[in-house]
Amino acid sequence: MIYIGVTGWGDHDSLYPDHTPPRDKLKEYAGHFPTVEVDTAFYAIQPKRNAVKWVNDTTDSFQFIVKAYQGMTGHQRGDIPFATKQEMFQAFKESLEPYIEAKKLAMVLFQFPPWFDCKRENVEYLRWCKNVMGDLPCALEFRHQSWFTPRYRQHTLDFMKEEKWIHSICDEPQSGKGSIPTILEAIDSEKLLIRFHGRNVHGWQKRQAENWREVRYLYRYNQYELQEWADIIRKLAKESANVYVLFNNNSGGDAADNAKEMINLLDIKYKDLAPRQLDLF
Repeated sequence: MIYIGVTGWGDHDSLYPDHTPPRDKLKEYAGHFPTVEVDTAFYAIQPKRNAVKWVNDTTDSFQFIVKAYQGMTGHQRGDIPFATKQEMFQAFKESLEPYIEAKKLAMVLFQFPPWFDCKRENVEYLRWCKNVMGDLPCALEFRHQSWFTPRYRQHTLDFMKEEKWIHSICDEPQSGKGSIPTILEAIDSEKLLIRFHGRNVHGWQKRQAENWREVRYLYRYNQYELQEWADIIRKLAKESANVYVLFNNNSGGDAADNAKEMINLLDIKYKDLAPRQLDLF
């Protein structure tokens, strides 16, 4: 099955009737898409009550991709707010329990920062992370080009397969060492993740600006680009049983529109979406 959605559900104004309270947005979102990335988990490990609400706000088949907490991936500068790494990982795993019990956890996404390069200590840390996460499905996304240089590309893919990581394939600007090429390898026969970050190469480079996040993901995919990817997704869906596609080009409000365009291009008719407010009248 191909699941298409976006990263987060709060900032996609085109999806919601006017004056939709923030607490009700996920219910409305679930009427449009069958999956979502929980990006709030990156900034803070979420209390279980949040996950319980989100699980209850969605249909039985809805799937969550939960982003790993920033302390787990080395994004957080300074000390982590836990006594040990083990304690941090345990707290995060406990926060996943409502998704797991409801059979709504598609995967945990470990997205590593641009300074996490290909070297022995980082390989060992990846192995440690996967061991601590146990049997939970985990996707791996790099942000440093060194993992996929000609010298290491096949070693990286073999390592991911051996350690049972789900591959997070990225469409993003090609802008030096802080970006990775699009590697069309499924790795896992059950699950695959594809994330669209846009192709704003100039915005991708401006990490020092105050509004760098807004600029970085400011991009709207055109029909040609989406059609090209639709053909690729069809092929990858033959290699992996469940393909999850997330649009992260949120800055200009384009992610939801592009996601819907992709659904149309793939001629997908989801049968278990939530009822929308506008559909009631």
